[in-house]
Amino acid sequence: MVVIVSSEAADQRTMSKSTYKRADRVADQIRMEVADILMRQIKDPRVRSVTVTGVELTADLRIAHVFVTTMETEQAERDTFAGLSRASGFVRAELGRRLTLRYLPEVIFKKDVSGLRGDRIMRLLNELHAGSEQSGSPSLPESPDQTTPGS
Repeated sequence: MVVIVSSEAADQRTMSKSTYKRADRVADQIRMEVADILMRQIKDPRVRSVTVTGVELTADLRIAHVFVTTMETEQAERDTFAGLSRASGFVRAELGRRLTLRYLPEVIFKKDVSGLRGDRIMRLLNELHAGSEQSGSPSLPESPDQTTPGS
């Protein structure tokens, strides 16, 4: 099957990618600034142990979902997110002072669960690996250079 793409269609795809790259650059800048604001300017003790792991912006750059992680207990984590929710207006105002954007995005703090998912996947893989060793099934070589004896 042959697909012919006009140069106009290719130009449209290029334009959509350029706005995507801008959103990534703005999101990265927001991530750095929010981390700095939380670390240096927020006085609320509930918000002290927060790590900003990422920011996702909507396509129109109007809403910033700021993903954070904490190493707190469940109750302390709820208190931390209550403090973050209360501080979101201050964080947004401070972003307005630091960034030059036509529309300042609304800041919404969310719990980053990617680390928990990664830990769970690693635990499951370790359990599978331990199970295969106990059952006596042959394991696959770790690299192409390793060969089994007699081959």
